[in-house]
Amino acid sequence: MKDILIQYMKRFTDLSESQLKELTVDIPVTTYKKGTILLHQGEVPSKCYFVLKGCVRQYAVDEDGNEHTSNFFTEEQSVTIFNQHTTDKSSKYSLSCLEDCTLVVGDLATEQSSYDVHPVLEDMTRKMMQEDMGALRDEFSSFISSTPEERFHALIANRPDLINRVPQYQLASYLGIKPETLSRIKKRVASE
Repeated sequence: MKDILIQYMKRFTDLSESQLKELTVDIPVTTYKKGTILLHQGEVPSKCYFVLKGCVRQYAVDEDGNEHTSNFFTEEQSVTIFNQHTTDKSSKYSLSCLEDCTLVVGDLATEQSSYDVHPVLEDMTRKMMQEDMGALRDEFSSFISSTPEERFHALIANRPDLINRVPQYQLASYLGIKPETLSRIKKRVASE
């Protein structure tokens, strides 16, 4: 499984495969069952993750008890809650395994000591975060300027695997629409 991580890391460094294998020897990989909550909304995150296999959902529950899905993380995606800018450092989101997941687990408390031992990790992490933040900014800009049908077409183009992996009501929430609207859009698209 760590081969997936090594292939991903190659995008952000010139290190050889043997050097990357050496770097990943002590990195913990954990399997979680479908339905496992990795982080509850309101908790202070202590871990970050990288998906080797499976699907993790990021969502928030509003004051009325409604869930709002803001992201899905699948293979070769990092799962991190960026909340260091907040006063209490608590997460505004929950993270839940939608499938059985195999994840690399990073301990935020020992992050700096890992960088001290392996300085190249800090540089790779920075590059990974820059890529993630750029993609997130692009997705957000596209989301707010598009219609629900355009969002669905973008989903088909960019993340088609989610359509069969994610419950429809969660997918509708992610697209910012009601499940009935998603059904109508899917029917229109299927008839095209």
